[in-house]
Amino acid sequence: MAKPQKRYVCQSCGGVSSKWQGQCADCGDWNTLVEESGGVVTPFQKKHNLQSGGSKLQLASLDADVPLPKRMSTGIPEFDRALGGGFVPGSATLIGGDPGIGKSTLLLQASAKLAGASRDVVYISGEEAGDQIRLRAQRLGLGDAPIRLASATSVRDILTTMGEGAPPALLVIDSIQTMHSDLIEGAPGTVSQVRASAQELIRFAKERGSALVLVGHVTKDGSIAGPRVLEHMVDTVLSFEGERSHQYRILRAIKNRFGGTDEIGVFAMQEQGLEEVSNPSSLFLTSRDQNVSGAVVFPALEGTRPVLVEIQALVVRLASGATPRRAVVGWDSSRLAMILAVLEARCGHGFASSEVYLNVAGGYRIADPAADLAVAAALVSALSEQPIPADAVSFGEISLSGEVRPVAHAALRLREAAKLGFSKALLPASVDCREPGVSLQGFSGLRQLVDHLLGRA
Repeated sequence: MAKPQKRYVCQSCGGVSSKWQGQCADCGDWNTLVEESGGVVTPFQKKHNLQSGGSKLQLASLDADVPLPKRMSTGIPEFDRALGGGFVPGSATLIGGDPGIGKSTLLLQASAKLAGASRDVVYISGEEAGDQIRLRAQRLGLGDAPIRLASATSVRDILTTMGEGAPPALLVIDSIQTMHSDLIEGAPGTVSQVRASAQELIRFAKERGSALVLVGHVTKDGSIAGPRVLEHMVDTVLSFEGERSHQYRILRAIKNRFGGTDEIGVFAMQEQGLEEVSNPSSLFLTSRDQNVSGAVVFPALEGTRPVLVEIQALVVRLASGATPRRAVVGWDSSRLAMILAVLEARCGHGFASSEVYLNVAGGYRIADPAADLAVAAALVSALSEQPIPADAVSFGEISLSGEVRPVAHAALRLREAAKLGFSKALLPASVDCREPGVSLQGFSGLRQLVDHLLGRA
């Protein structure tokens, strides 16, 4: 009989090592290798014929008729937007987010909507007792929702219960890191347990047609804890983001086999739970009674949704010899360094003796390269103390040569700006679109923008 071999599995990436070591050789994390039972390792039999003993597959052509998947609306339009139209029966969705951000609250509200529409909904919690969930439901005004509730961590017990009678339309597991499968050794939350538990639950959802939702914990860097293969196993990965000091929350689609990625749903945390925000721009725009230097409005794009945010810059001149600071909130600090270098090399505006502070109002985070032109305009405005008109928006990408490059979906950005009353747009000269009520000022180079802001053109 072959002797069982020990193996050590990284709890961050799932890498396997034959011996313990302080650092994982695959991901580089320290003290993440945990001993797990590797079972019996048998050598590969070369004489075994792999062409016999299997089942014959039915092959089909690409032009076969495939019906579109049916959708099950959650009753929350912002949630449906992020999902691509609602839950697909037989699909698996993974939702991750920081502790206390509102994942359980959002799923409880969606479950109550579905249950109120005569859908069978089962909510399994491995972190809270049933009474705790009932108290939360009562605070949210959902105490009378016909949700079937249980507190359990055994996957076998859950699947045995679900196997009795008709399968539920929606099965919520909160959270997958607390689940335990007796088919494999290991404590709940380890890589092997998370992978095995998720695989059994997903198999049930695929075979019985239930929409499965798994809540996932996140690590300190914001990624979903557990093996990376977990994100490959599910059909949809959603990230619930936001700052506790701000009321807004963003539900972002990272992966979606049934819809587009980078779609977002916007919510605001209120006393009665999460409320939808039909006009997200209202959350991130500050009201300005008069023009202020260093502030410019940028029409960001999240998936197919434009969101207007305010970019604020502050430039403080220092005495000679002092070391200036560069502080950025809501944007990439390395991209700010690039914009400052282009302004100095191509336009002659130096910031070497000044402290630079850049902030995206409302706690919003921007990853859109189209924000380059708005950031440059805010920096020049702050340095020269010349305010930008409050009814103007700006967007465009800046190259290292100082060229202002076009960006995608300019028409959507202009349409959102016009809807909220903005009448001017500072944008790349190559943008070929018009929006009624919005006058366009195009620039082919960054120097032209600087001259325009300083009144030299």
